[in-house]
Amino acid sequence: MQYNETELKTIANAPMMAGMAISLVDLGIVSTAIEAAALGKEFVGVAKKYPNNSLIQTVFSEENFKSGVIKPEKPEITPEEVQSGALVDRAIASISEAITILTDRATPEEIQEYKQFIYGCGEAVAEAAGSGLFGSGSPKVSEKEALALSRLKTALAI
Repeated sequence: MQYNETELKTIANAPMMAGMAISLVDLGIVSTAIEAAALGKEFVGVAKKYPNNSLIQTVFSEENFKSGVIKPEKPEITPEEVQSGALVDRAIASISEAITILTDRATPEEIQEYKQFIYGCGEAVAEAAGSGLFGSGSPKVSEKEALALSRLKTALAI
């Protein structure tokens, strides 16, 4: 599978946007930092989690990260997008764009695992920190996060 640099970035951006959308539906200074670390951990571990998925091995290879082809970048996000829920819509649009690129170039199994990875990013973020000042409270997954995860799951058809 060969992807150009723009396609690689689009495919890599979708799970990043999903994780960030979940993180920002329920803002907290400490919890957001904990959630960012959880998202990073998902990216670092994806190649090991899906060792037989050539799509994931190609896009999320250590080589692509080291060379800077895949460089997780924080997208510009407005407070209005966060408050209105439009950030989740933006993440879903990003996912749709990535899936469109993959439709004729990856196997259905590879795409399904990629979708699971995207959802896993959102889920890891939601479960990383709870309520309260330092993110150590209960429940871990807020109502807003649960709703956003549900929207992601529906969009991913998983």
